[in-house]
Amino acid sequence: MRSELDPHAVNFLIDEDGPDPREGRVRADMPSILWNGGMAATALVAGPFFVTPTAILLFLVTTGAALLLGHSVGYHRMMIHGSFAARRWLARTLIWFGAFVGMAGPYGIVRAHDTRDWAQRQADCHPFLRHGTHIARDAWWQTYCRLDLDRPPRFDFARLDRDPFIRWLEKTWRWQQLPVALLFFAIGGWGWVIWGVAARVAVANHGHWLVGHLAHNRGPQHWTVDAHGVQAFDVPWAAIPTMGEAWHNNHHAYPGSARIGLHPGQSDWGYAVIRLCARLGLMWDVRTPDTMGIRSGLSEVPRQGDGFAAQSRNGQSDAQLAH
Repeated sequence: MRSELDPHAVNFLIDEDGPDPREGRVRADMPSILWNGGMAATALVAGPFFVTPTAILLFLVTTGAALLLGHSVGYHRMMIHGSFAARRWLARTLIWFGAFVGMAGPYGIVRAHDTRDWAQRQADCHPFLRHGTHIARDAWWQTYCRLDLDRPPRFDFARLDRDPFIRWLEKTWRWQQLPVALLFFAIGGWGWVIWGVAARVAVANHGHWLVGHLAHNRGPQHWTVDAHGVQAFDVPWAAIPTMGEAWHNNHHAYPGSARIGLHPGQSDWGYAVIRLCARLGLMWDVRTPDTMGIRSGLSEVPRQGDGFAAQSRNGQSDAQLAH
């Protein structure tokens, strides 16, 4: 579980003997099929008939806001990894935007993330958890199926349970799209609903799978984490649409860091928002590799001819991660 002494720890998962990340069965998940498939089908079938400049603009703005404020800053960096603290009203707003993405509720996203995080730190894990199968099968698995482990880990959600808003959001996260859809319909008709809700949710969910698949199979690397069976890669072309999350090799190296784009030229809009809010006094205790200190068991991936002064084993360089 998350420890103030170890900012790299898995967050809500109970560390105990018994759970096994290797054995389990992948099953079709009807709620995911109806939700993800329904959103994608609506966008593909109806979208071309209702496309307008304002609908496309709405799609771009709402998708960007959801991924930036919700998935990246609210869900991932704040709620899951605890990489910064925020005022209560702001924290709740960011978590609502996380539900607005349409991927999962707060508990669901933590359970999915931490199970995968824990599994990838083991010597071996199920192909579902490491994106270790053919890209077409992985798309089906990750977007429309679930993995039932024979011996799954347990979780302690006490920190989330303390906030009734988060408990309510977990129960209603799919319904959060309804008032948004009604508002969009009142302003822009069906075009706004299709592009501002269905297309946005479909792109966010399927795009999340695609970047996740690539980030665990191919791409540039700066580091490996010695004891982990699954290593991560960066997906540079996705840095802007994912708001910095695509620098996944950096994230595996420093999972507790609010900053994910660590090296010169690595776009990280999520960290830019956090840094701005910190300057305004809305966020504090912002963790970065500079504040967390040296992480043991981190090894440099040799790179030649590009001037990259990578982190050596158990140390930091590259101008102290371009501080």
